[in-house]
Amino acid sequence: MSMGVYRARDLINGPSLLSLARLPLAVAFVLSVNYPIAALGVLALAALSDVADGWLARTTGQATATGAAIDPITDKIFVLTVVVTLIVVGRLSVLDVLLLSTRELGELPLVVWLASSQRARRHKREYPQANIVGKLATTMQFVTVGTALFGWAVSGVMIALTALAGAIAAASYWARSIRVLRDSK
Repeated sequence: MSMGVYRARDLINGPSLLSLARLPLAVAFVLSVNYPIAALGVLALAALSDVADGWLARTTGQATATGAAIDPITDKIFVLTVVVTLIVVGRLSVLDVLLLSTRELGELPLVVWLASSQRARRHKREYPQANIVGKLATTMQFVTVGTALFGWAVSGVMIALTALAGAIAAASYWARSIRVLRDSK
């Protein structure tokens, strides 16, 4: 199977369906934001789907170019929906959201590169790697958003630490991508 080819049929394999599940979960978040426990449950399901799709793709040999492209896109759509909702209901400010989005903003060019480069998709499939700093940044984002959901004061320190972890995660993704470019010449 060539990792560099997008195929519609790859949208219905298990890992891709788990990624795509974040789209209705985004709608569910909007509908549940005023019910913090339910909204937290939606966040937990989204996080679980994010971990499970990658694990399933790697362990079952179902990693595909289509999956590699849609996973970060569904992540970004879900996160964007959550943060816009939290701004609209007044639980986070625009500045808070920008700081919490440090990783996503830093990774956006890499998502575009992955979507447009067969070489990048092939390398991602052949050498899948979890990024511990990225997982930490995601965990910190979830904790911060959970705090905001319950209407608890979100401290500037918590937001700053989450932004720092996001910046480090984005930098590590960039470093890995630059190595891919250099090593694949």
